[in-house]
Amino acid sequence: MQYGSSFSVAENGYLPSEKFDDDGRIKRTGTWKSATAHIITAVIGSGVLSLAWCFAQLGWIAGSITLSLFSVITMYNSILLTDCYRSPDPVTGTRNYTYMGAVKANLGPLQYKLCGIAQYGVLIGITIGYTTTTAISMAAIKNSNCYHKLGHNADCKESNNMYMVIFAVIQIFLSQIPNFHKLSPISIVAAIMSFTYSFIGVGLSIAKIAEDGMAKTTLTGIPVGPDFSGTEKMWITFSALGDVAFAYSFCFVLLEIQDTLKSSPPENKQKKLATIIGIMASTVFYMLCGVLGYAAFGDKAPGNFLTGFGFYDPYWMVDIGNICIVIHLLGAYQVLAQPLFGFMEASSKQKWSQNKLVTNEYSLCGFDVNVFRFASRTSYVIVTTIIAMLFPFFNDFVGLLGAGTFWPLSVYFPIEMYITQAKIRKYSYTWIWMQILSLACLIVSLIAAVGSTRGLITSVQTFKPFQSVS
Repeated sequence: MQYGSSFSVAENGYLPSEKFDDDGRIKRTGTWKSATAHIITAVIGSGVLSLAWCFAQLGWIAGSITLSLFSVITMYNSILLTDCYRSPDPVTGTRNYTYMGAVKANLGPLQYKLCGIAQYGVLIGITIGYTTTTAISMAAIKNSNCYHKLGHNADCKESNNMYMVIFAVIQIFLSQIPNFHKLSPISIVAAIMSFTYSFIGVGLSIAKIAEDGMAKTTLTGIPVGPDFSGTEKMWITFSALGDVAFAYSFCFVLLEIQDTLKSSPPENKQKKLATIIGIMASTVFYMLCGVLGYAAFGDKAPGNFLTGFGFYDPYWMVDIGNICIVIHLLGAYQVLAQPLFGFMEASSKQKWSQNKLVTNEYSLCGFDVNVFRFASRTSYVIVTTIIAMLFPFFNDFVGLLGAGTFWPLSVYFPIEMYITQAKIRKYSYTWIWMQILSLACLIVSLIAAVGSTRGLITSVQTFKPFQSVS
């Protein structure tokens, strides 16, 4: 496609240039509202379900401080990252369509490759985790009705495999959405669902406190005793840090979201507003879920408070909450998978530019179909589903993903890109402060990774492949 001063040449003729942006692509129409929906969809995910458990491990003091710090650090680094969408100038510079593109433009090819390993590795991991979490919520709906009919002590265990297959079939269809720009309706619905099940969790916690009073809680979390050694306390605390980090993991799709925004007002200004609103809203819900969930369950808070059956009644409310989780994660999977799909397809078109199966679009019942897109995305969904069936560990898997994501993608690359783009002088006050922040977050990520890895190793010793039950 070629572009002139007043008209743009398309395959089917000429189109007015006002339909295109400054880079020759179809004009972006996103606003800070749609970007906020994308952010909330990406941020408020399965991580919120484990926050009551995190508070039980960390206690009132460390739990509240940890959640607040992760919120502030994520918001700060996300705001830095919004200025890296264009280079070298954040308003008039060349667009960086992806997170990796921004890293390459600002930090060079070596860091670009390292970023690719980190970003796409994490995206794959999270989509696997979402497959597991969605299946658990689907099974919990059937279990809830079983407990209601047969009593709370009934054997209502349910295999998760069938539900993972159902999730995969739906994702195969949703994955044919060609790109991020077409996801706004799904993100809006998913964001509404995330608020809904968070409200349900908060409401059920308040009802439980009102009925039974506050459970036993402490300032420092589960106390060390005969059945809980100091070493075990340390490892589980480390894992809880990873869970909190995972709850704030979204920076790796921030620039892809920013690339959906229209050019006026400037994209970085719109994205900063969306980021502040999205993270603040998420933090309020996180704090409510963590605090009220811990107050309701105390030291016995389940790892997932809507599927761990801390709540049995009203069973229909628990069902609604889990239905909302399922709908939300159907959309969140796409928000996080689209950057990976886009990378695979762009690389393939560059490598096999003459192959019609890779490049040609066909019209089928009003939809644009590409053979390579269909085959590659379907294969990806199938492979991640099989892996999820093999390793169905919720809390430790979530913690490890959080630890692996937080420092490199949410701290290191945003800080280093901003330093380069803003030309911050080495050893200046700002440079030193940013390096201290990066180092501190690296230490936290390493600690969380160690704790979660130990938890996974312990879980692997007792699990059987394809035998996941809820």
